[in-house]
Amino acid sequence: MPKLSTARTVVLAFIGFQALLYVFLLYRHTDMPAPSPRTYRIVSGYFAQDDPAADAVALGPTPPFFGLLSRSWPKFNSTIADLAAKASPDESYKVIFFGRHGEGYHNVALEKYGERAWDAKWALLEGDGQSTWGPDPNLTPLGEGQARNANTAWRLELSRGVPIPQRLYVSPMKRAFRTYQLTFDGILPEPRSTPIILENVREEYGEHTCDKRRTRTEIKADFPEAEFEERFSEEDELWTWTRETHAQVNGRAKLVLGRIWEKDADKTYISITAHSGIINGFLRVLGRGSGYYRMPTGGIIVVVVKGTTAKST
Repeated sequence: MPKLSTARTVVLAFIGFQALLYVFLLYRHTDMPAPSPRTYRIVSGYFAQDDPAADAVALGPTPPFFGLLSRSWPKFNSTIADLAAKASPDESYKVIFFGRHGEGYHNVALEKYGERAWDAKWALLEGDGQSTWGPDPNLTPLGEGQARNANTAWRLELSRGVPIPQRLYVSPMKRAFRTYQLTFDGILPEPRSTPIILENVREEYGEHTCDKRRTRTEIKADFPEAEFEERFSEEDELWTWTRETHAQVNGRAKLVLGRIWEKDADKTYISITAHSGIINGFLRVLGRGSGYYRMPTGGIIVVVVKGTTAKST
C-alpha cells in the first residue's frame, strides 16, 4: 500500500480535526439529544408541496389551505389522529409547519447584485454604504408586510379548522423571530406557548455576515418572551469564515427532529420559523428529494412526518 505524503497526511488530519470540532460545538451549545436510530420520512399525498416537482413560485408563499389537497382541515385532523391510533410502538407522526422569514436586507442585496457577485464579494461584507445586512439583518418593510400576510393566512385557515401548533420553535436570528412575532400575533390561545429559540434552526452559517448571530443577551433584550434551549451560548461560536456544507445542515436538521420526537412526544403539531437553507435541510432529511424548494420569503410549507425507531436485533 503506497504511503501518504506528509503534506497529504497533514491535510487529512486537519479535515478530521475540523469535523470533530464541528460536532463538538454543535452539541456543546445545544440541548439536542444524541443521534438515535430513528428515521424520519414525509408521508406524501396530503399537501401539494409534497411533490418534489412542485413549483414554489406558482404555489405562492401561503397557498389556500397551506397547500392541503383535501381542502378540509377537519378531515385532515381526523386522518392524523387515525394514523396515530393505528401506529405501531415503533412509529409516531408529527405535522410540522415550516415558516420562512420575511424579506431581509440581505435578500435585497442578493437581488441587487446577483448570486455570483453576492457569494464572491458582497456576502462577505456587512453592507454597501446604502444598507446594512450583517451581522443578523432586520426585516425590510416589505418583509414585515410578508409576515403580516402570513398572519392573515393563519387567521383564514383557523376559521377553516387548521390546528394550532402545540410547540413553537424559532431561529435565533432576528429576521426569523420578528417574523414569528408578526405571524402569530393575536392568534395564539391563552395561555400562550412560549417560543423556544434553537441554535440548530438558524440559517446555513459561515462566511456570509448576514448569518452571524448576535449575543444571547442582545437577543433576549429584543425578544424577552423567548425561552432559550439549554446551553445556548452567549457568543456565536459556530460562525466561521468557512461556509457550512449541506451535509452539516442535514445533520443539524436531524438533531432537531430528534429533539422534537424525544422532548415533544406528547405533541403532534409543531411550528418552526426559520430560513430557506435549514428548511431545505429538513426536506432533504425527510426524503422529499435533493431538489431545492424555493420557498418565497414569508412562505409556509406543511409536512406530515413519520418517525420510525429501528428495532434492536
